[in-house]
Amino acid sequence: MENGAVYNATTEPEAKGPHRRPFGCTVRHLQGWRLPVKVVQAIFSFSAVVCEEVVDSCITCGGLYFFEFISCSAFLLSLLILCVYCTDLYESLGEEKVQKLNFWAVPIIAAWFLLASIVFSASCSGSAVEKAACAFGYFATFAFAAECGIEIYLRQKQKIDERSQNPANIPRAAENRPLNKKR
Repeated sequence: MENGAVYNATTEPEAKGPHRRPFGCTVRHLQGWRLPVKVVQAIFSFSAVVCEEVVDSCITCGGLYFFEFISCSAFLLSLLILCVYCTDLYESLGEEKVQKLNFWAVPIIAAWFLLASIVFSASCSGSAVEKAACAFGYFATFAFAAECGIEIYLRQKQKIDERSQNPANIPRAAENRPLNKKR
């Protein structure tokens, strides 16, 4: 009894913390269609950045500079959102905040990317590299717009499912009767 044998049967073993992966990386928050779409967005945005950086001369450079700024910003934002989904930052911020950030950032990126691609297409001289940059700009725009469309569709579907399970505005006959009947 001097060595604490009395307490061994009644005490709980020390709980170990959850096993963490290196740097907290995981793709469990990007299930189904979300992971491929996020990766495609980053690839197309990066390809647009690389192609526009290869352009060695331009006649009207305003469209090129605008496209450069938007494509680089879109690439960095898509990479940032992808990193938030794949790291412990997702739990730190909370699912609702991350979903809200993604829901508002993606259509804004898509709209700016579309505008930048149109401006660059209108002002480019027609070299192969400029055409490739424009094409990747449109591909990236489509990837961001596709995610936005899928997200809106799924939210609408969720609202319809919630309404069909719990019709709040349809009073039942028993609910319309008064509790105390006056005669």
